[in-house]
Amino acid sequence: MNILVCDDDKEIVEAISIYLKNEGYNIFKAFNGLEALEAAENNEIHLIIMDIMMPKMDGIKATMKLREENNIPVIMVSAKAEDTDKIIGLNMGADDYITKPFNPLELIARVKSQLRRYTALGSMETKTNLFKSGGLEIDDEKKSITVDGEEIHLTPVQYKILRLLTANAGRVFSIDDIYEKVWREEAINAENTIAVHIRKIREKIEINPKEPKYLKVVWGVGYKIEKL
Repeated sequence: MNILVCDDDKEIVEAISIYLKNEGYNIFKAFNGLEALEAAENNEIHLIIMDIMMPKMDGIKATMKLREENNIPVIMVSAKAEDTDKIIGLNMGADDYITKPFNPLELIARVKSQLRRYTALGSMETKTNLFKSGGLEIDDEKKSITVDGEEIHLTPVQYKILRLLTANAGRVFSIDDIYEKVWREEAINAENTIAVHIRKIREKIEINPKEPKYLKVVWGVGYKIEKL
């Protein structure tokens, strides 16, 4: 597996690289957002660890640009611990978020978790590889999503959420249900995280996200894909 580590602090890049090399990963290095985009374009990268505050192009803008064409998992790293920064990162397409200073073992665990999701998006047991609700269609074998014939691009986490809901169209999933089935870990204060991803999914699959046709909220209960 190839991991790109991007941070303007070269000592941090070297330290993270050592941790990950010890786990058997191949490491690519970048020191600003522009270099990260270039590395992702020219190499087969399976995961990016991206700092937020960097010169030339910060991690937020780099992730936004990356998401235009690529669903590589992104773990954002920042010295800021406020929830707003976490939500901004998730809004822009990040799949996970860790704050400095971090425990190397925690970082490695998050890396392994994201890589498992990325390489096994179809791992949940299903009876078919095709899920439909009205004009919304997911081909799980090809990992493609179309709405009225138009292809939609989601991040890996967004894909798993939409796949879970569409495969069970009409069934309401609580916030904790969604988090635990997608993240495969206990849900703790997951409401903001799920809400951010739901909003981003709606922006991509709905004609009018404020009056959704497919992805509905059931107040006080959770979310569902309407069975059409």
